[in-house]
Amino acid sequence: MEENKKKVVVALGGNALGSNLIEQMTSVTDAVKPIADLIEEGYEVIVTHGNGPQVGVIQDAMTLLSRENPEKHPHFPLSVCTAMSQGYIGYDITNKLREELLDRGLKGDVSCVLTQVEVDPQDPAFRHPTKPIGPFLTKEEADRKAMEKRHVFIEDSGRGYRRVVASPEPKSIIEIDTIRSLADAGYVVICTGGGGIPVFKAENHHLKGAPAVIDKDRASELLAEELDADFLIILTAVENAAINYGKPDEQKLGDITTAEARKYIEEGQFAPGSMLPKVEAAVKFAESKPGRTALITLLEKAKDGINGETGTRIHA
Repeated sequence: MEENKKKVVVALGGNALGSNLIEQMTSVTDAVKPIADLIEEGYEVIVTHGNGPQVGVIQDAMTLLSRENPEKHPHFPLSVCTAMSQGYIGYDITNKLREELLDRGLKGDVSCVLTQVEVDPQDPAFRHPTKPIGPFLTKEEADRKAMEKRHVFIEDSGRGYRRVVASPEPKSIIEIDTIRSLADAGYVVICTGGGGIPVFKAENHHLKGAPAVIDKDRASELLAEELDADFLIILTAVENAAINYGKPDEQKLGDITTAEARKYIEEGQFAPGSMLPKVEAAVKFAESKPGRTALITLLEKAKDGINGETGTRIHA
């Protein structure tokens, strides 16, 4: 990496990638353009992505397969489904971003790293699921599935009902040295997909899959700290975080301090499992080292946001 090159971790929301293969192929083609804009501007970029819709669809499909023939197709743990989602989402992002960079006459060095993230087996999140996964459902569909599968569902930001699973705090990124080496060698790295494959550290160096989905924004924040990034960009479905969201006196947030953000968090201004983890991750990153800035904005506004023209910018 060039010494004066700013390092940016870009966290791409899983909902921005569609909910099936056909939607994803179209969505990824659009999603890589703002990322390529940042690379063209001279930033060193590391990309993470969500998998909320995708991992739920995968586990539903694998569960159906197991029920039809449990001897041939044993149960697929949630950690395995996360690994599968990392693979196929990373495959699409890697190829489309490489194609976009080469079309612009830039180096097409893009690499995807299957990433495991350590969590604590005693994390209280295992008793209180909050992470939405899978498609949006009507209340009737959610109630039926809750009875059939004993899953927990919540209403998600006025868009429908979604299943929630445990979302423990990320403790360490197992492949961090590999990711750092590739980034330092000039590669655009796709990693920590879906918050990483959640694992417990067991005896004899064994990593055991955990029944959870780590929040991708919290994992991206940890990654950004470990890579000594200058910016953490959290891309989502809105241009700005807001207080009094959905009310007549809704107020979009622009440039704010971490102290202001913490005040809004204490007031309960941000929805758990939705905007709250994004703001919490942004605050944690901005306070981790002087000069670091976090940005929350729309995918297509990433370049404008990093230039201070839009989005919610959080700094210490």
